[in-house]
Amino acid sequence: QVQLVESGGGLVQTGGSLRLSCLASGSFFSINAMGWYRQAPGKQRELVADITSNGNTNYLDSVKGRFTISRNDAKKTVLLQMSSLKPEDTAVYYCNARGVRRTSWATRDSRDYWGQGTQVTVSS
Repeated sequence: QVQLVESGGGLVQTGGSLRLSCLASGSFFSINAMGWYRQAPGKQRELVADITSNGNTNYLDSVKGRFTISRNDAKKTVLLQMSSLKPEDTAVYYCNARGVRRTSWATRDSRDYWGQGTQVTVSS
């Protein structure tokens, strides 16, 4: 099992910055990909950014150049630095982990793991 706990959400004005943090805990050897999704009211959940264990990153087009994802496997954390925030970035942000290996000899788990979500509100 992997538990994900997010922190760092809040209310910020347009143009401001926030940093989201996600801490992974539980019994596992490694996580292949960690990322951030968001869901605004009445909209589907969408991938904001993710990062693999070898450092490859992927970003939603609308956040490129404004958001930066990073991970620290020793600390079991993934961060999302958000800058130049816009009202359309307002959503609940969820941490995601996939490709979990419970031991060094195990195959990757097919499950997606999710945090409970943290609200980000950008006022105009």
